[in-house]
Amino acid sequence: MSIVVIYGSARQNGNTEKLTERVIEGLEVEEIYLRDHTIKPIDDQRHAEGGFAEVDDDYNGLVERMMKHETFIFATPIYWYSMPGTMKNFFDRWSQTMRDKKFPDFRAELGTKKAYVVAVGGDKPMIKGLPLIQQFNYIFDFMSMSFEGYVLGKASRPGDISQDKTAFAAAAHLNEKLKNS
Repeated sequence: MSIVVIYGSARQNGNTEKLTERVIEGLEVEEIYLRDHTIKPIDDQRHAEGGFAEVDDDYNGLVERMMKHETFIFATPIYWYSMPGTMKNFFDRWSQTMRDKKFPDFRAELGTKKAYVVAVGGDKPMIKGLPLIQQFNYIFDFMSMSFEGYVLGKASRPGDISQDKTAFAAAAHLNEKLKNS
């Protein structure tokens, strides 16, 4: 099984990354840090006569890297009760990719993938993070991806995640599940 982790955090070595490190410990994974790439917002041209115009950014290369893998882990902090803008731009651009001749089977190929989410927030994430998990669920369902599970952690300040023993136990459990897949 090949795994790619797609990080949505703007902060290097933040709480989300620390929790995700436990999830992927001992596994061979490719890591994509969206903050290190330019992903322009979608210019919605789904109904334009010529369709979508080519966009000069890093997005298509990231999709190519992602699609080489069977399992995706989306690791994101919870910003304002949702995913950060960079990750949202990444998902918004899927609308363009579904119509891109360079990715003719994008949606069908996504339907063969497994997905997990690791999310960390500071304001009651076990409750207030659930709409984010539901958002991911809807995205995965729309693309016929198999949503295999998630880990939610609680942290506000850098390093706080180390205090969330429940999240680390869930991350260890997911790690074992991934190792045995």
